[in-house]
Amino acid sequence: MSRLPKIIIVGAFLLMTGLLIEFRQKPEVQSQNETYQVEKVIDGDTLEISRYGKIEKVRLIGIDTPETLDPRKPVQCFGKEASDSAKAMLTGKRVKVDFDPIVGEKDKYGRLLAYIWDGDDLVNLRLIKEGYAHEYTYRSQQYKYQTEFKSAEMVAKESGIGLWSPQTCNGITK
Repeated sequence: MSRLPKIIIVGAFLLMTGLLIEFRQKPEVQSQNETYQVEKVIDGDTLEISRYGKIEKVRLIGIDTPETLDPRKPVQCFGKEASDSAKAMLTGKRVKVDFDPIVGEKDKYGRLLAYIWDGDDLVNLRLIKEGYAHEYTYRSQQYKYQTEFKSAEMVAKESGIGLWSPQTCNGITK
């Protein structure tokens, strides 16, 4: 066997080995049907999931719920209700995690930035529709469901649902 075919074979072997190592080091590669166990719901827009053998914090893309745990702020209007609603929706569930290529995978605190799906239900959108969350544009960037989220907020606001009700916060949660 001449030297050239040996070099090609060795080169192909090294390339394949490198690709396998690269693939194994990137657990972010996931199938569309992969689900993760919700370990804890921290508040209305943050939770913890078990993913690839470790617990990871997830911040829901496109929403902001009134604060309940920020030590720098008092509990905001409708914060407890938003947190309780997220806990009722997600506690003990297996969920799909969907990332947004525009927003990026993590925020400045190291939390995963994601859309959370409970079956066919987009939890981020549901929290807005039910009046537990404001639409929130992270880093002034557009994101995949921004139009739907803004429309849902407008409907919730016009209907006086949840934090938009005059009997609760009338939309003022700060």
